[in-house]
Amino acid sequence: MRKFMGLTKRNLLIYFKDKGAIIFSLLTSLIVLVLYLLFLKGTYQDAFDSALEETQGLAMLIKSEDVDAFINVTLLIGMMGTALITVPYSCLTTIVKDRENKIDYDISATPIKRWQIILSYFTSAAISACIMTGILLTAGLVILNMNGGLLLGASDILKAYGMVVLGSVSATGFFMTMMPLFKTSQSSSAFFGMLSAAAGFVIGAYIPISQFSETVQTVCNIFPATHVTVAIRNILMSGVMNSFDSSIAGVDGGMFLESIRNSFSFNARMFENNIGMKGSIIYIGAFTLVSIVVMIFSYSKTYRRK
Repeated sequence: MRKFMGLTKRNLLIYFKDKGAIIFSLLTSLIVLVLYLLFLKGTYQDAFDSALEETQGLAMLIKSEDVDAFINVTLLIGMMGTALITVPYSCLTTIVKDRENKIDYDISATPIKRWQIILSYFTSAAISACIMTGILLTAGLVILNMNGGLLLGASDILKAYGMVVLGSVSATGFFMTMMPLFKTSQSSSAFFGMLSAAAGFVIGAYIPISQFSETVQTVCNIFPATHVTVAIRNILMSGVMNSFDSSIAGVDGGMFLESIRNSFSFNARMFENNIGMKGSIIYIGAFTLVSIVVMIFSYSKTYRRK
């Protein structure tokens, strides 16, 4: 176990000592923030107003501070969702670099067991994603609380951190299966560029996934990160949604909240069917298990003794 811990620590230090890697792994989240300041806030506001128009006469009942909290939480969710994609991938590129520089030969020559080598890469990437996304979540919750927009209980906050852990593990498992495809660091970096560009769209950080066609929604929701984002959205939005419900006092029969859920993708949608939060969590768990099985087979011959 000491050898496994040492190798895991080594992989973590490679990531956290490289400030450039940290910045680039969070670049998509920073882009979401910049776009929010430029025009995304208006986009979110327009989508909210469209949902409000479907229930005429309720605008006066909705508190402006609740609307601001809703939009700010939407930003936080987008930043977290993209980080859960880019951070584990960035940390896992150590696998490609080690193979390119023949460091894997040295590692395989040590007494450490092969499964421990594989698990150390997996563990270090999952921990990195947990730490960085956890920092984003903590900072977001603190800012919301300072602005009076934190309408969550302790149990909801714990659930959010739990989803960060589940999302980190699922994304790491998925990307571990892809790393053997890259032979050089240049190819993995090129793919990271495409991944960073697509991440915001896949998890709905730029445009709610509900605005896409049924086919595109199905494709987006194939990835576990999208389901994780949906689950986080349901958790972090629960307080704001309850406040909306209290303000309306049920005069619309729940039409407004249902319109919000549909407009902002509170349910993953695949093959023209809505998948509830429980279904998304089951999907994430199943996808993670399949990824781990594939990972075991794909790495079974990679770290044999040289």
